[in-house]
Amino acid sequence: MLKSIVPLFSAALLLSAAPAHAAFMSAYTDLDLNECMVLDADDFFSSWACPGYKGYPLMVQESDLRFSTSYGFNLAAEPKKFQTVPPVNYLGPKIEWRLSNALARWLPVATIVRYVLADGDAGAPGTHEVLSVTQLVPGNICHIAYVDVLANPDAIELARQAADASGKFDCAKDKPKILGKMTAW
Repeated sequence: MLKSIVPLFSAALLLSAAPAHAAFMSAYTDLDLNECMVLDADDFFSSWACPGYKGYPLMVQESDLRFSTSYGFNLAAEPKKFQTVPPVNYLGPKIEWRLSNALARWLPVATIVRYVLADGDAGAPGTHEVLSVTQLVPGNICHIAYVDVLANPDAIELARQAADASGKFDCAKDKPKILGKMTAW
């Protein structure tokens, strides 16, 4: 009898340790501006409303050869809406949404967006890519971290760790962290 209980007890211990790692997962959405609704466009500025994760609002803007994103149901309440990275850039084709099941259902808590940086001011695609991590706390949505993809072989893991720790960042006071090495700027 004792021999049959020990394996069950060991399995229960292993399963009880699993939720710490299972508290977050990723979902992906395409970021194809051809699939977005154009809100405004002229020679100097464009803005789009794009499909986010399960209807979560995603807005994209382009101005001065720099793309920026913003999220949320009440953009007027967001102090840091439409952030971008410093150099001329364009957005990668996917957004990684980090989801938490802290409220017994999977809800987005952060995004990871790939920015492809241009070489020079002409806008030609360059070789550098930066992952931008944005926390999705209503009224406090902003970039919290940047990771240089080429300089860090574990770039996506660094970005996911920052995303999973989001929620404590104060957009009004804190500056986004650079994780790992940064050679892009």
